[in-house]
Amino acid sequence: MNTTTINSALIKVPIIITLYFWVIKILATTVGETGADFLIFNLNWGLPLTSALMSVVLVGFLYVQVKTKTYTPWLYWMTVVMVSIVGTLITDNLTDNLGVPLSFSTAAFSVALAVTFWLWHKSEGSLSIHSIYTAKRELFYWAAILFTFALGTAAGDLLAESVGLGYAISALAFGAVIAVITTGFYAFKLNGVLAFWLAYIITRPLGASIGDLLSQDVGNGGLGLGTMGTSAVFLVAIVVLVSYLTMSRVDAPKPVEGAV
Repeated sequence: MNTTTINSALIKVPIIITLYFWVIKILATTVGETGADFLIFNLNWGLPLTSALMSVVLVGFLYVQVKTKTYTPWLYWMTVVMVSIVGTLITDNLTDNLGVPLSFSTAAFSVALAVTFWLWHKSEGSLSIHSIYTAKRELFYWAAILFTFALGTAAGDLLAESVGLGYAISALAFGAVIAVITTGFYAFKLNGVLAFWLAYIITRPLGASIGDLLSQDVGNGGLGLGTMGTSAVFLVAIVVLVSYLTMSRVDAPKPVEGAV
């Protein structure tokens, strides 16, 4: 077996980015928003207890994900869901417990994400998802994802609540940005790695805005479906789509020429 085949066999994240990937990503980000609220308010766990418990669960999933030898759709996407929840909780703790303004959180997480990307590229020479076949690169990958979720939560809340755009307009605004990125990639040959990470970042506040729009009370600018109902519907949708990916393997890593 040649080096390229070995590298590809060790990649444990989706490298064939299909429409299913982006749909599940948005569903997962929405669950991160509504799921965190459900645990905090509906189950009355409170923010500190929810943050502690979910962080422990996330560490468990990350450990298993990094240790596993092959790409496993259900494990990968459960880890994404947990990162989404914890990323939301990090921002909520800064805002609600420490009184940090959303504008500051948005700027701070932007810097943290940029530094993560810089360190990752400086250490490994690539930010491509086609190159994540070592534990070190995968840890950089998950660190970047965590910051995208925390940043997306802060940016989404900043526009929807602090700026006052509301959840629906915020969702439309973030959707428009994703459309611009997509057009740039397909029509103007925008760098694929840059396009992927830009879209990954923006889908977080898009999902958060959708989650708040569906779950929040009508008086708060939402549709009043509640966090429990919204989380349940979206989780079922995730299970269905991940089950399809598990059976079809359409996004499974395959040999990639020149993986670095």
